[in-house]
Amino acid sequence: MTKIIIVGGGSAGWMAANSLLNQLNKNLDITLVESETIGTIGVGEGSTPYLKEYFRALDIPESEWMPACNATYKTGINFVNWSTVNGYENYFHPFFSQFDLKPAQFFFNNCNKRRLQHNANAHPNHYFVAAHLASLNYSPIVKEKVPFDVDYGYHFDSVKLGLFLKRKAQEKNINHIISNITEVNKKDNGDISSITTDCGKKIVGDFFIDCSGFAALLVNKTQNRHFVSYADTLLNDSAVAIQTPLNSDEYAPPLTISKALKYGWSWQIPLANRWGNGYVYSSQFITPEDAEAELREELGLTDTTIKAKHLKMRVGRLDEHWRGNCLAVGLSQGFIEPLEATALMLIQLTIEKFIQVNNQNTTPSIENINTFNTEINTTFDGIRDYILAHYKLNTRSDTPYWRHCRENINETPSLATILNAWDSELNFEDTLAKNKSQLVYLKPSWYCILAGMGRFPEVTQADYESNAQNASEYCKSIVELYFLKNKEQLNTLYKK
Repeated sequence: MTKIIIVGGGSAGWMAANSLLNQLNKNLDITLVESETIGTIGVGEGSTPYLKEYFRALDIPESEWMPACNATYKTGINFVNWSTVNGYENYFHPFFSQFDLKPAQFFFNNCNKRRLQHNANAHPNHYFVAAHLASLNYSPIVKEKVPFDVDYGYHFDSVKLGLFLKRKAQEKNINHIISNITEVNKKDNGDISSITTDCGKKIVGDFFIDCSGFAALLVNKTQNRHFVSYADTLLNDSAVAIQTPLNSDEYAPPLTISKALKYGWSWQIPLANRWGNGYVYSSQFITPEDAEAELREELGLTDTTIKAKHLKMRVGRLDEHWRGNCLAVGLSQGFIEPLEATALMLIQLTIEKFIQVNNQNTTPSIENINTFNTEINTTFDGIRDYILAHYKLNTRSDTPYWRHCRENINETPSLATILNAWDSELNFEDTLAKNKSQLVYLKPSWYCILAGMGRFPEVTQADYESNAQNASEYCKSIVELYFLKNKEQLNTLYKK
């Protein structure tokens, strides 16, 4: 494999290009072909902490890429109105660090006591430093170096991120062709031999990477790979997005807001210069026009000159992400609705595992490729299970949508096992450990969503000390001692 052709730009194409140029230990000729007429979706504006590792591997500092992409810090996600349980109407899903070890243990103990009907405080917002960072508007960047990483994610302008990564790849002399693909040429064995553009140019390659988005030009339209739909478990198939400016007296808080609406949920993502807003919904229950009207009402947006962008989503994954000499990356390989902002993580994971296989100095075997596909599918399915949990755990009854999500959607076997263990007197942590190979989210995340939604029986025993106040005071003291205010940190970043 000496000549790689990447079909499509955007975040997926340019992330793949930079990783390959930087990490694949071979003398490669890499060409990226993208269309000038097909735009990027441009609304995925949040990440998990995994994105830190991407830029670290490329040796690109935050002071370079964040201002270029109007990026801000993200300490977690605040979920609002998903639950109607008294005292649990909202909860924060934090990113974690070793600062959390002591208070988190209080939280886990309290949850398990509360599951047994003791009157213990088990709301996750008290027990994690990231939740207090968000509530106090502090940055997740420490004042002084500590002997461990503090996990955090980012918010960013996805169009600007793609352009930034494009520029970095061009600095490394990638072959960049702007043209529409008119034909994909195959070998007798089904592998791809070349692509033909609308200017009549035939581009031959040894290996092809499909980053053509939902069109899936290579893996769907040409190779007709099997697609595993998640429509039976995740109803949302549409979204509408609207950008609004930050007010002059506003400062971007370090969190994403996910608020349950009538037929789905809305996101609010703060960038350095604006808000990204949107509504993810099911077209079975509401029309695009009504969804846009509901989002505008939610935003208090009567100014119709601010345009909305409507999107359709194909939710699910390929059965084979890598087959023969073609790899699917990004929307071409699959998509899980953006509730936990995992899209870039899946792109990054796919290309990194591909590089690992190809850095073994041997030609990848069928067994290598099958193992690769199994690992990627397990990750997709594990994320799907955690996303599904939000809908199964909701307690809203104001619309048929929320009742249907809770009562009529089947649980996957993995999720059913976890919910059964939580609802019974089984050892919950043993259950998580036994199912570790199928899970993507770790113990703190499962405790946070189950406790945060108020999934507890009625209290019958009032004989337990919760330690919630001590944990909260501990977290606040950590914030004041180790962290800078978000405004101060971002001002410093943007001056560099």
